[in-house]
Amino acid sequence: MDNEDKPKAPQEDAGQGIPAPTGAANLIDTDYVIGQDNITSSKFGINFDLHGKVFMFSALIILIFVVLTLALPEQMDPLFSGAKSWLTGNLSWVFLFAANIFVLLTIGLIFTPLGKVRLGGVDAKPDFSYAGWFAMLFAAGMGIGLMFYGVAEPLTHFSTSLEGSSWAPLGGAQGDTDGATSLGMAATIYHWGFHPWATYAVVALALALFSYNKGLPLTMRSVFYPVLGERIWGWPGHLIDILAVFATLFGLATSLGLGATQASAGLNYLFGIPNNNVTMVVLIIGITLVALGSVVAGVDKGVQRLSQLNMGLAILLLFFVIAVGPTLAIATGFFDNLLAYFQNLPALSNPFGREDSDFVGGWTAFYWAWWISWSPFVGMFIARVSRGRTVREFLIAVLLVPMLVSVLWMTAFGSTAIEQLNSGFEGAKNAANELQLFEMLGQLPLSSITSFVGIVLVMVFFITSSDSGSLVIDSITSGGKVDAPKPQRIFWALLEGFIAIALLLGGGLGALQAAVLSTGLPFALILLVGCYSIVKGLMSEPRG
Repeated sequence: MDNEDKPKAPQEDAGQGIPAPTGAANLIDTDYVIGQDNITSSKFGINFDLHGKVFMFSALIILIFVVLTLALPEQMDPLFSGAKSWLTGNLSWVFLFAANIFVLLTIGLIFTPLGKVRLGGVDAKPDFSYAGWFAMLFAAGMGIGLMFYGVAEPLTHFSTSLEGSSWAPLGGAQGDTDGATSLGMAATIYHWGFHPWATYAVVALALALFSYNKGLPLTMRSVFYPVLGERIWGWPGHLIDILAVFATLFGLATSLGLGATQASAGLNYLFGIPNNNVTMVVLIIGITLVALGSVVAGVDKGVQRLSQLNMGLAILLLFFVIAVGPTLAIATGFFDNLLAYFQNLPALSNPFGREDSDFVGGWTAFYWAWWISWSPFVGMFIARVSRGRTVREFLIAVLLVPMLVSVLWMTAFGSTAIEQLNSGFEGAKNAANELQLFEMLGQLPLSSITSFVGIVLVMVFFITSSDSGSLVIDSITSGGKVDAPKPQRIFWALLEGFIAIALLLGGGLGALQAAVLSTGLPFALILLVGCYSIVKGLMSEPRG
């Protein structure tokens, strides 16, 4: 591309709300001004500044979906079930193939000279300390999932492997307790290791590069400038952003639905509050309203403070389980599980010719679709807090730090639950997924306190997810502005809650999974094209 041949001096402002590069950077020469296609108005004291086509199409289709799902639950339930079965049965390989490409790209960039490129220009300085940066990376990326699956997934994979069932990863290890433990933990770490964080890193790196170094809006369409050129400002770009909104909303709704399910189960376990749809709907409404306060406060005051609070509580709960659980098994298991993960990684990530189709379709494909759906949300959020980092520093941090914490978390909670099962306690194994964490904690000291902390963690992760998601969707639907009026963020935060309620009432967990798979598939294909754009964009940047 002619306008990317050599670095240009930074402009005074790369766009409204987007800081100009500090030092040399290769700005893309375009006449487009961020927000030029926006509709701005102020009625009844409420300000709006939004991209008309992206906002209206996204909001209208989502609202129609919510109304239909709530009005026709009996008709929608089989539709969701059928979509989920078809996608996992026929297209699981697409998700596995795409995720493998993301891993190979991110690891490859770490070891190439392109890793020297600094996000925001050669003289850019980081906006946040390492502590604040890591807390926001982790809390936004994995929170509710770790709470929901921290006991459920290791225990399930161990049990199916030991029994040799059709749901066992890689055929299982029937009758071999040690082999089943190793395989079960390897399969769990596979779902929380390099692949999800590489997916997030690809989107985050692309957005940060094309916004902070190239001067384009902080939206998904900007990533595709090397492919589409000026057409990103027309309908091709509109469609990319609309798909990003759908993927983000349904990915968030899945997490919020899981969080409400687990919080309801925990409240029933501790206080006897009925565990039913009414409780879950009330929880979603209540926590969504609380999230609005954080949305209004913004990233620095709202998200960062809540993220750090949640990280503190999560670390306390983690260390408690390590201290009072099977400490030696957890300590040795951390390294054993990492080794098992790397040993089984080639087989687990193979997209073709798999005999463990139930495991691939029911677990891996859903997870990859979930991470891909979350990637615009988590990726844009990571991009917003990562200006000033080099590509190499950025990728190492995003890939390794959250992954190692996830491995420690899964090892601590999973090993404890497996030890309990091997000692004769089957309460956690026989409980529903959302209740297994509380059943495991119930066998440890101070169970009432730790279970209550678990409920609080789920709720605060719920808030940070809703909060961060609203900021990101608002940026996409306001044409890339990062300082759009707050009423728009409030609208999206409320809509996230409505979608979670609609999906829970319209088909439960199956509906949540179907929605994520349906939006994750087209977005996986879009992200594969985005990988080319990243390399193309990095090659034109000066390296400090």
